Amino acid sequence: MITVFKTDICQEQESRVRQFLDLFKEILKIDFDFEDCDNILRIETIANITSHVEIVLNSNGYLCKELL
Repeated sequence: MITVFKTDICQEQESRVRQFLDLFKEILKIDFDFEDCDNILRIETIANITSHVEIVLNSNGYLCKELL
C-alpha cells in the first residue's frame, strides 16, 4: 500500500522525520519529493497506518495530511 501526504517538511528536516517514521515496523519504503509545492511524503506500507503517521508528525510540529 502506498500513501501520499502533503507536508511542510523541508530537506533539512528529513533525517529527523525519518527517525519518527522508523518507529513504524509497517513501513517498507519512505520517499520525499521536496521539488513538489506540497513537499510530498510517500510511504509504502504493509498495513494502513495513515492516521498514525499523521498523528505522530502533526504532534511533533509538522504539517502532514493525506492526499486523496
